[in-house]
Amino acid sequence: MTTVTAPGTKGGPGTVKGPRPDDRHDRHTDHRRRARRRMRIVAVAFVLPALLLLGALVVYPVLFSVGRSFFDAPGTRFVGGENYAEIFRDPATLTAIRNSTIWVVVAPTLLTGLGLILAVLVEKVRWATAFKLLLFMPMAVSFLAAGIIFRLAYEEDPDKGVLNATVVGVHDAFQGASSYPTARAREGQGLTRAADGSYGTDQAASPGSTVNLGLVGVQPKELPAGAKEALPGAKQQAGRDELRGVVYLDFAPGGGGKQGAVDKAESGLPQMRVEAVRDGKTVATANTAADGSYRFQDLAPGSYTVRLPAANFAQPYEGISWLGPALVTPAIIGAYLWIWTGFAMVLIGAGLSTLPRDTLEAARMDGANEWQVFRKITVPLLAPVLTVVFVTLVINVMKVFDLVYIIAPGPVQEDATVLATQMWLVSFGGGNNQGLGSALGVLLLLLVIPAMVFNVRRFRRSQS
Repeated sequence: MTTVTAPGTKGGPGTVKGPRPDDRHDRHTDHRRRARRRMRIVAVAFVLPALLLLGALVVYPVLFSVGRSFFDAPGTRFVGGENYAEIFRDPATLTAIRNSTIWVVVAPTLLTGLGLILAVLVEKVRWATAFKLLLFMPMAVSFLAAGIIFRLAYEEDPDKGVLNATVVGVHDAFQGASSYPTARAREGQGLTRAADGSYGTDQAASPGSTVNLGLVGVQPKELPAGAKEALPGAKQQAGRDELRGVVYLDFAPGGGGKQGAVDKAESGLPQMRVEAVRDGKTVATANTAADGSYRFQDLAPGSYTVRLPAANFAQPYEGISWLGPALVTPAIIGAYLWIWTGFAMVLIGAGLSTLPRDTLEAARMDGANEWQVFRKITVPLLAPVLTVVFVTLVINVMKVFDLVYIIAPGPVQEDATVLATQMWLVSFGGGNNQGLGSALGVLLLLLVIPAMVFNVRRFRRSQS
């Protein structure tokens, strides 16, 4: 009978020896090493094209820009840190830094706040999905198209810009516009223009007198609807205690007539405000009728000056200069808010949907009102989501270029410039100084990196 001993033990004749444990362990280890090596090779084969593309499009340009920033504009002479010093000496670059700071402080804060408010309110709307879709739709619009849309919306001419058309409409609804912005008096015809734009008679008049005031500079087609011939009103005689006359257009269609006199076919100027002034004080006012006639009654004896206030000749309200030097940056930020509010709302809404409802309901059952629930429970629980949204928007705002370049008109381009546009302008937009442009690019990269690192670390902590 053959004796079989356990592997690794000594046996006598006829003993069958099996493989040693050390040999099997070594073979298993070698097999795992070969498998891991094959997996690494396969992984490198898949990742290598992406790494080559990343190196060609990101790493190499960054390293090249860093090196180029130490050379002069043509790139032939090493200047060290001169370009970085120039950043803080050039007024246009300092303006870009100031505007970028405004963008970083204002835009992400407003977007995060608006997104939070809308996300909370949308939960209480019956058609929440449709509302979210409506607000998110601008994200599908390119920055180029959005810039063109808002460039037209901000147009200063009310006949072209929808915002100024709205502003002018509201203004004119509460404060009527002047009907005669181009009207003026002829020299030597008894009316003198004051410093404030009003017209007054050269000669004083007393009750019982008739004072006719002729103006020119108004096209007959621009007269208010319902204007009538001035001659009938001019023929009316003033009573003993009244002062009257007509305000008329001293121009007869087809020519003819006498200057300074009311002739046939000359139109009255209705809706004109007239004042009777005595000792520098307005004692009576009147508005002209359809034929331009006016009348002051119950005047005390004495001498009066008839005056046409400056409001009769005020230029029409043209709205707000949205793209002027003072408002161009806030106007562009407004366009940016229109695009990105939906993004902030959707992300915050996703975080809001994961909040524990029992905590919110428990607070309400304990007597907390909606504002207290929002301020003391909802916002603290959403703090991680709000932080990620805010930092993401900061990174995005740092790189804003399209909207500023498209919306800001040429004359105020320098007033609205940010670091990204300034980098392009000094490099390719006429400055032809790639050294300074590279330094601006490196500065922009250094400003973005901390926010990116913070976001990545935040994301890793949330995954752990």
